[in-house]
Amino acid sequence: MSTHGTQGRLALGFSCIGHAFSHVFEPVFFVVALSLPTVFGISYETALTLIVGGKLLFGIAAPFTGWLGDRWSATGMMTLFFLGTGGGAIWAGLSGSPVEMALALGVLGLFGSIYHPVGIAWLVHSAVNRGRALGINGAFGGFGPAVAALGAGALIDSFGWRAAFLVPGALCVLTGLVFLLSLARGWVSEKAPEANPEPPPDRRDAVRVYVVLAGVMLCGGLIYQSTQAAMPKLFEERMGSLLGEGALGIGSAVMLVYGLAGILQIGAGHLADRYALKAVYIAMYLIQAPALVAVAMLGGLPLGMAMMIAVCGNIGALPAENSLLARYTPARWRSTAYGLKFVLSFGVSGLGVPLVSVIRGTTGDFTLLFLILGGLALIVSVLLLSLPSDRKNTSTPTPVPAE
Repeated sequence: MSTHGTQGRLALGFSCIGHAFSHVFEPVFFVVALSLPTVFGISYETALTLIVGGKLLFGIAAPFTGWLGDRWSATGMMTLFFLGTGGGAIWAGLSGSPVEMALALGVLGLFGSIYHPVGIAWLVHSAVNRGRALGINGAFGGFGPAVAALGAGALIDSFGWRAAFLVPGALCVLTGLVFLLSLARGWVSEKAPEANPEPPPDRRDAVRVYVVLAGVMLCGGLIYQSTQAAMPKLFEERMGSLLGEGALGIGSAVMLVYGLAGILQIGAGHLADRYALKAVYIAMYLIQAPALVAVAMLGGLPLGMAMMIAVCGNIGALPAENSLLARYTPARWRSTAYGLKFVLSFGVSGLGVPLVSVIRGTTGDFTLLFLILGGLALIVSVLLLSLPSDRKNTSTPTPVPAE
């Protein structure tokens, strides 16, 4: 096995694990939030707001962490991601008040902001079949919330809410130590040449892509964040009789949604390699719009099916989206570009959490919320029509098994 191939596989492996951890702690919190009113003596709506600062930092800090990845060290930043994110989770699990919980979640958001700009750019640099690699990587981003929701429910029912943060936090720190060992042994590196370089982008096309993607990322992120925040409570209210007592049933339902979405994202990555990125991107949002409207109206098993379709469409758009951004961004600026992306898709769109709180507090349910989200998905589908036609990568790199 070649050194390049070995390092490519390890880069994919650590990037996938990092992607899972980057999405673990939000669903953990949203399941834990069901217990916090009793623990801290606050309302459910107030409990939801404790994560707002962390969610904003998760996106707003991303350009800075991406810039450090470009200018300092991608592997150094990934080490900080694993150790800092795990440490923040452990602090959250030890929190004794709402204020301390909010501060710990802020630390989680700050260190969590490292992954998406740095980890994805590092993966893009090493992968030959980008759509496939991004699809596999994206699947782990889906598996993270799936496993987290189930694990959080089981840990809460068995050991209390603190274990839901402490166990994954310790595993994240342990992964960081293994990553440090891999760096010290030379098993992973950021110095290998790019596996599949892109030809220089046309400046006018690049500007048009950036403008369109900015609007799409904001709307898509808002859909993702709002759906993730509302899902446990929505399932509790409309599927409670099917899911049984306790947090485990709700966590299992959330796990099924994100687990299926993660598996299907691998297929979406293959589509991004084989077909026009623009067409794949539009199709994923056309799938979401009617599914989100159905979520607003349904209950029981039909609600679960509609939620699965909506989340699959939202997450399935990411391989095409990340491939487009890589195609129109010079390699030396990719971490910074992905960082700017996540200001929109995970920072500003983190306002989806207070949006959930405000709409539910005002209307008493989630119907209006998901009607608004369905409308946003339809608007995005129309906006994507203005993207330029796909430009082809004319380079012919030697096939290297980077995955």
